[in-house]
Amino acid sequence: MLGIIGGTGLAVLADLQVGRRQIVRTPYGEPSGPLTFGEIGGKSVAFLPRHGNGHTIAPHMINYRANIWALHAQGVHDIVAIATVGGIAEHLGAGTMVLPNQLIDYTHSRKNTYFDGLGDNALQQVKHIDFTKPYDPTLRALCLKAADLANEELFDGGVYAASQGPRLETAAEINRFDRDGATMVGMTGMPEAVLARELGMRYAAICPVANHAAGRGDSLHAIKYEEMSQMLHLTMERVRRVIEKLVGIYGD
Repeated sequence: MLGIIGGTGLAVLADLQVGRRQIVRTPYGEPSGPLTFGEIGGKSVAFLPRHGNGHTIAPHMINYRANIWALHAQGVHDIVAIATVGGIAEHLGAGTMVLPNQLIDYTHSRKNTYFDGLGDNALQQVKHIDFTKPYDPTLRALCLKAADLANEELFDGGVYAASQGPRLETAAEINRFDRDGATMVGMTGMPEAVLARELGMRYAAICPVANHAAGRGDSLHAIKYEEMSQMLHLTMERVRRVIEKLVGIYGD
């Protein structure tokens, strides 16, 4: 089954025909909320808003381990995450969508592994996984095909900088990320991606760009929240069209 994790601007899937909602208990505590199971175009899908209902959970407070574990426990094999970003690269302006193929983790103090040698679960033994390619190539290819079917432009490739949040970044931090090779910045890409890899789940992220990152473009002097919110709302309609096509071709 395909799982969709919704981020800022995507707390619900409007075209999802809901079958049931289920609260899942995990060895790592409570997920962000109940999992919603349903169908899009006759295909089964599971949905979870990572920030909870009403967008009440800050990025650094999300129980990522519980979220990924809950999806895995309910039969989700593949995850496509929707993760709003700020564009660092010039071509990633507000309203664009990008499919990253690499990431750099700048977060700290987050519980970021199942293999920590702690807890009463089957994964307590320490293990080092390969993370050379953090996003699954096959699942990324499906996302690109879905965007093509939806007649939506989805930029192929980019480096996601995962910042700690919940504050937005300084212009100097964005300059640093740029020098490091990052092309976009968000707050929720890690440890979500690595946790999915630890459980053997394929993972990809579709990133709608809400604004230029701090110190870039029309965010040169400040982030304009009202404009960012309006643009994100419009862009999420395009994301939903891509998701609809993705669910339709998943498993074919």
